[in-house]
Amino acid sequence: MKKEIQTDSGKKALPVILMLIGALLAVSLLVIRLNIVAVVLVAFNCIMSAIVTLSLIIKRKVYTPMVLAYALSGLGVMLYFIIFGADAGFGAFTSGLAGYSSADHPLFTGEGSFFTRLLGNIILASPWIVSLSGLYLSAKHTFKRSGIKTAVCALMCICLLGTSVLYVLTMNMRSKPNTERLWEGHDKYLNGVDKKDAADSPNVLVVMMDDLGWGDVSLNGAIYDTPNIDSIGENGLNFTNFYSAYSVCSPARFAALTGRYPYRGYADNVIYPTAATLSPFAQTRIFNSIEMGNNADGMLGDEITVAETFKAAGYSTGCFGKWHLGDYGEYLPTNQGFDYFYGSHHVNDMKPFYHVREENGEWQIVHGTDELKDQSNATKWIHDEIADWITEKAEKDEPFFAYYASPWPHGPVFAGDDFDGTSGMGTYVDCVTEFDHYLGILFNKMEELGVLDDTIIVFTSDNGPALEGSVGDLRGGKYLAYEGGQKVPFMIRWDNDNGALGEKQTERNSSAVLVDLYPTLVELCGITGDGVDNYMPTDRVIDGISMAELIKNDKVIHTEKHPILHMKREKIKAIQYAVPISEVKALYPEYDYDILKEDYISFKYFEKIQNDNSAFWDKNRKNWLHILNDDYAENYNRTPVYPEISDSFREKLHEITDDFKHNRRGVIS
Repeated sequence: MKKEIQTDSGKKALPVILMLIGALLAVSLLVIRLNIVAVVLVAFNCIMSAIVTLSLIIKRKVYTPMVLAYALSGLGVMLYFIIFGADAGFGAFTSGLAGYSSADHPLFTGEGSFFTRLLGNIILASPWIVSLSGLYLSAKHTFKRSGIKTAVCALMCICLLGTSVLYVLTMNMRSKPNTERLWEGHDKYLNGVDKKDAADSPNVLVVMMDDLGWGDVSLNGAIYDTPNIDSIGENGLNFTNFYSAYSVCSPARFAALTGRYPYRGYADNVIYPTAATLSPFAQTRIFNSIEMGNNADGMLGDEITVAETFKAAGYSTGCFGKWHLGDYGEYLPTNQGFDYFYGSHHVNDMKPFYHVREENGEWQIVHGTDELKDQSNATKWIHDEIADWITEKAEKDEPFFAYYASPWPHGPVFAGDDFDGTSGMGTYVDCVTEFDHYLGILFNKMEELGVLDDTIIVFTSDNGPALEGSVGDLRGGKYLAYEGGQKVPFMIRWDNDNGALGEKQTERNSSAVLVDLYPTLVELCGITGDGVDNYMPTDRVIDGISMAELIKNDKVIHTEKHPILHMKREKIKAIQYAVPISEVKALYPEYDYDILKEDYISFKYFEKIQNDNSAFWDKNRKNWLHILNDDYAENYNRTPVYPEISDSFREKLHEITDDFKHNRRGVIS
């Protein structure tokens, strides 16, 4: 006959050790303040629920220290999100039907308060609290029949196992960033920006594609036509050596909007949705805690964006298409300098995915929540929104800054009914040509409104292509630091430029990078503040430099003082800059190679990079030096020929790495 289930409050080694581990993890979470520790704690709780169940089955005992181990670790998670939570605290139950600052749902959305977070986290934790308490009390209680006690305890164990897993799926994962904040400098800078006279304020339209390769526009040799995209370069300038600041989506967008490398803002990888429900992808809420540092869930609100600068200067600002820099609170586009946003907070291959309209940090879903299945209307919907918005601003004679971030041709690709199957080259090209078509309609509308000539139009992409698309003759693609991953199309047009673009309808061959966009637009538009021309923030490092001289005269701007960085997952994979030919000849006076007839040599150095040949996936290229002037496909390692230059590039790479390590956010004291 089996003995009756009992509680055991003794000091047996394993239960006591588990209790100490639970207490230690709870204290560590409250001290370290990192979401990743909370993830460890909830994993520990799931393991503890299994151990408690096994103890009940094998030993017929519920050990008090084990119950305390679960309770202490669970309490640690609750306290952490109550004290340091970044929203009301209702986790995955948060409704997507209203924005996170909506006054209509104060208990379910928004920053909340200590008391709303307390209530929310208690409600989320109550199932496991009830299950754990029920198990312990059932084991301690004296039933008239041992069979009833066994059944009740077994039921409570099942409930504990289930509610532990349920808590992982529903827990609040949003917490306040645990990093140095730059709000003081943020506010001081924006308060110092001068308001511009509307008559002296050129409009700005920045068009950013998603995963469009360097060779995916016909001006760069695509085998299909993109006439309206080409018209930007044909009426302005086409850059042959322009780079994204990262080879994947979110970090590149961070760089474009802030002029800073994404490492400075904990934005080194794809930002995942936090607005999840109990869907199979609800666990993506945990990914940000793993991929990003210090609890950042997007582009930190104390970063200064180009949109904030232009808004402070008197511009109307709008963002259209793909945001992909956060989905709540300080991370929302209308809390980052944009007056209006239409599009998706997330990327189109993740759940949830839907289009929203957003103002003042509040948003509403526009077309329902089932858009992952059919995105064929996306190009038209986004076009209609930006066209209507520009029309409104033009009719009011308001200068505007528009950021048109197309979700295409990021997979899964879709094309509208009028374009699907029309190119004969597949949905990818159908999608790009549809975008090009609507871009032409937008340009015609702007011409009709009388604003085309005085609008600075920039066209680029966030990184190279993934499964489809062309990098031309380059090596690699998306998510690699090779040229195909970060070398992207870049064109600029400004009809009424007063000579700022120099000789139009020409190419610019000197290198530039996406972090240069912000300071370039500030200079071209004459933004001033605190008695300073080209007014930029001074409390933090701005990694980009203005391309104004490059644009006008094809001047080399990225030398050793301002190198271009190719990064991946918080590491600098390559460093690139131009070296004057005089310096090269001084080191190697005996050399008489054809390449030494250039004024500058553009070197790119890899300390270590994975092989892009899948047949040799386990091999790495180490200490590789490329000359991009004559080897843009990165076919040959020049380190044996120029060893001293290779050494100097490696030293520069380490110098910047050390600077990043000791001053991650780039604070200027």
